[in-house]
Amino acid sequence: MKWYDILFLIVALIIIILSLLQGGKSEGASGAITGGGMNIFVKTKERGSEKVITWLTFGFGIVFMFLAILFSVMQG
Repeated sequence: MKWYDILFLIVALIIIILSLLQGGKSEGASGAITGGGMNIFVKTKERGSEKVITWLTFGFGIVFMFLAILFSVMQG
């Protein structure tokens, strides 16, 4: 395992952890079936730590994609 493989795994683990820290943003299919959550047009903004976690997940996702492309070019 080379240094960039370890870096790739660390970024992947950070994305997984950040994704698990995020709360659910909707009720999903069960809400559609039971009729719950009918306030479709209500604006809910993320605030505080939720917003930070969302932006961190987005940022690490971009880093992950960049590393995947970079390492792919390096290999071939």
